[in-house]
Amino acid sequence: MENPFTQHPANVGESYFEHLGMAASFGWRMIAGGLACMVHGIFPFAFEKTASCAVAKLHDRMVTNRDRRLSQSVNAANSISNNASMDFVI
Repeated sequence: MENPFTQHPANVGESYFEHLGMAASFGWRMIAGGLACMVHGIFPFAFEKTASCAVAKLHDRMVTNRDRRLSQSVNAANSISNNASMDFVI
């Protein structure tokens, strides 16, 4: 039987504590974005893009680049292709 505390973190390429840190950072950003939305509702001139920027950043971190194993592979591939293209520029 798999450990319920480590099964999901392992599925996204993280340890329990890495996952805890990521989840906490997402939560704090969501709280801050929510507070900015509430202030914006009262004062429409304040925080005009704060919440939408927070949502876009969260989506990028949570959905697009969530699995650390995949993002590390993509970063390595991008690094190799960037280095290869630099050779042709010289």
